[in-house]
Amino acid sequence: MKKNILISVYNMEIGGIERSLINMLESFDYEKYNVDLLIFHHVGDFMKLIPKRVNILPEVKKFTVFRKPVIQCLKEGHYSLALMRIIAKYVAAIKSKARNLTEGAGYIQMQLSLKYSSYFIPKIDKKYDVAISYAWPHDIIANKVNAKKKIAWIHTDYSKLEIDNRLDLNVWNKFDAIASVSDACAASFLSTYPSLEEKVIVIENLTSPSFIKKMAEEIKIFNNNKDQSFNIVSVGRLSYVKGFDLAISALRMLHDKGLTNIKWHVIGHGGFETDLKELIAKNNLEDSFILLGKQTNPYPYIKDCDLYVQPSRYEGKAVTVSEAKILGKPILITSYPTASSQIENSVEGIICDLSVDGIVNGIEGFYHSEELRNSFIRNIKERDFSNNYELEKLYKIVG
Repeated sequence: MKKNILISVYNMEIGGIERSLINMLESFDYEKYNVDLLIFHHVGDFMKLIPKRVNILPEVKKFTVFRKPVIQCLKEGHYSLALMRIIAKYVAAIKSKARNLTEGAGYIQMQLSLKYSSYFIPKIDKKYDVAISYAWPHDIIANKVNAKKKIAWIHTDYSKLEIDNRLDLNVWNKFDAIASVSDACAASFLSTYPSLEEKVIVIENLTSPSFIKKMAEEIKIFNNNKDQSFNIVSVGRLSYVKGFDLAISALRMLHDKGLTNIKWHVIGHGGFETDLKELIAKNNLEDSFILLGKQTNPYPYIKDCDLYVQPSRYEGKAVTVSEAKILGKPILITSYPTASSQIENSVEGIICDLSVDGIVNGIEGFYHSEELRNSFIRNIKERDFSNNYELEKLYKIVG
């Protein structure tokens, strides 16, 4: 008899977590498992990429409110939930100020919103063998789903998150297993929550080389490059943690050194976009630092670039770095805490200092040496990046 599995995620907007989920769903053994997908808000360009054998549950309107503006929640008639959001905002502001946090109010507000709103959110009626909360926060799977086993996923460096750890620990304790996307992420998580060590297992993001290579061939991006530009590509949410402000300053320095044919293309969207556009204009880089916005298929850009760069301040395990390796590209990443779990330094790419100067020096090395770029390409092409065996770890938990 097939086991019934529930997987939850907030929406299917373009992002690394959502992309890794699509890869996992592409690889699932549907002869042994029935998979229901609980998407809190049915929006996002990746909705159309969900495999047909996945059963998408109907949208529950009360699950959609957590990332919507409060005004919109009120217009939609979610009065109690909107009130909980308002209360959570003020309590989060007090908590973050007391702890002198720089970014924590938003994270803590989300935690408190879910805690306060739990009385008004319906339970999922169906009983499952396993319920998987694929992205933080994990409260709904923890509190509103009936399952024999529950699994929560870690995608980020928890030592960098400014959250209410005591509140978070109460939720983590309701799960039977906690899946981390890398050893580094697991170590970071356990430095914050050492009591959960027996629950943590590493299950790396699944990659599908054949799918990625097929998507990369859909269109050509830089092949008709008449100005002989050196094209850099980065993919990521437009947020402070992704370090694109550092990238802009680095490109300005590179141009000032005479490397004016370098162009930097960024795929992604997010709340930091206005700040980045202002910084681009301030540095007179409108024609060279190009924000491409959301792209359902970033792979042609990665395939055709000269260098893939991840300038992040911190990462869990950037899916796009793994995808750049699959597409055989030379790679430069900054020395965020989990960087060594992303690439083998000086073999698959280079890990540079997490600074503007570090990024500049790293790019200069690649720019001036075609042999350096080719050596990494040769090393990468000798490796097999398929890892469907990671799913066996999940199946073992399912039982």
